[in-house]
Amino acid sequence: MSINKEEIKKIAHLARINVSQTEVDQVEKKLVGILALIEKMQKVNTNSIEPMSHALDINQPLREDKVTAKDIRDKSLDLAPHSEQSLFIVPQVIE
Repeated sequence: MSINKEEIKKIAHLARINVSQTEVDQVEKKLVGILALIEKMQKVNTNSIEPMSHALDINQPLREDKVTAKDIRDKSLDLAPHSEQSLFIVPQVIE
């Protein structure tokens, strides 16, 4: 797979990015290199390799799920600029 200058200009236009001619040349060289690397990586035989979620064989240390602070609603409501009947009153953001 390859990419040409016209495709780069089209993508830049769609992304609303102003790209000069020298930048187009630089981007083309970088993208050609990236696409060549992707093609090379796709040729690697991975049939006998199991999918993994992390490169290292480690487990996430988990803590016990327990309540550490009791009901803090009243404290939180006291900090709010406006509250009413145990609810936070916020400015309308959707019309």
